[in-house]
Amino acid sequence: MPKDLGDLTERAREEVTSRVELPGMSLLEHLEELRKRIIYSALAIFAGFCVCYWYHEQIYELMQRPITFALRNNHLDTQLVFTNPTDPFNMYLKMALIGGIFVASPAVLYQVWLFISPGLYKHEQRYVVPFMVATVGLFIAGGFFAYKMAFPAALNFLIGYSSQFKPMITIGEYTDLFLTLIVGMGIVFELPILVFFLALMGVVTAGWLWRNLRYSILIIFTIAAIVTPTTDITNMCLFAAPMIALYLISIGVAYLVHPSRRKARAKG
Repeated sequence: MPKDLGDLTERAREEVTSRVELPGMSLLEHLEELRKRIIYSALAIFAGFCVCYWYHEQIYELMQRPITFALRNNHLDTQLVFTNPTDPFNMYLKMALIGGIFVASPAVLYQVWLFISPGLYKHEQRYVVPFMVATVGLFIAGGFFAYKMAFPAALNFLIGYSSQFKPMITIGEYTDLFLTLIVGMGIVFELPILVFFLALMGVVTAGWLWRNLRYSILIIFTIAAIVTPTTDITNMCLFAAPMIALYLISIGVAYLVHPSRRKARAKG
């Protein structure tokens, strides 16, 4: 067989193989698959909610530690108040729901993987473990960062700044602020995963992300200024620093998963 004809046959075989590895799905099949994954995710969150509500007193004790530390550090009464008889019950429900999302996050993110995996090459579908570790780890890391560093620093600044007044912090207001920051930072830390999906579809490239680095840093500091409950530069930088690091990591992620490089690795 002539060499040129052999090369042509080999390229045709690779093209057929790539098409087999990436089977097509109709719109209705996509919608049915999405519906199934949403139902499974909702069931996982409900199970996590039940578990967290069973331990709601222990979870609230953990949730109260940042404000207790800030109040004690400023020599103030550490007991929070409520203005409506239903506030404690509603607070426990809300706290259990958010806790259930964290507990169920591995199952929910696994459903996300099952939804996108049909669009991956066969050898890429084996990366489920790294994907799960990265997504769950980043989400929990974001919540842990807010709980241990960003939130206590913000509370200490806010309460210390208002030392001439007597605080009367309700459990409802504190819970809303706590959950907003914890979940918000958990979502922010998923930036590399978002870039993973965008790069996978060819929407963004590593070069485009790098060329727009200065604008991205400006946007990150704007988001940090909105997210942080304080107005001081120190806390804003505390929120912005991990986001900038995650953006740089995202550039590497976009380089690795761009369609052109995935095809090259599949043929290799």
